[in-house]
Amino acid sequence: MTQYRNPVPTVDTIIEIDGGVVLIRRRNPPPGWAIPGGFVDYGETVEAAAVREAREETGLDVRLTRLLGVYSDPDRDPRLHTISTVFVALASGTPMAGDDAAEAAVFTEATLPPDIAFDHRKILEDYFKGKGSGT
Repeated sequence: MTQYRNPVPTVDTIIEIDGGVVLIRRRNPPPGWAIPGGFVDYGETVEAAAVREAREETGLDVRLTRLLGVYSDPDRDPRLHTISTVFVALASGTPMAGDDAAEAAVFTEATLPPDIAFDHRKILEDYFKGKGSGT
């Protein structure tokens, strides 16, 4: 029987709130700050997974506004080959860490933390470039 090794689908959601974006500090390896997200469950759409993961990790109910892109570099996650569908969403309220997030906070382009996990710095650069932001 042939064994297939396929990439694993994930989602990440850039949550716009209070003039910035929400990042979570990861409780589990790999360490660092990250865009809220996670694995797509079997039978779940990527849109539903993005909303669910955002709620689980930040306590926020989000409204997806657009697709930012798909990120598939085989080295983007040191644990295994993942393909992430990245959304942009709006939310209001105060982010509160939950699930595997140790902390949740709002950052602007100018205040991004130095220790960003995965390929999320590149994703955030693409996001801010698309906004035409220089702040």
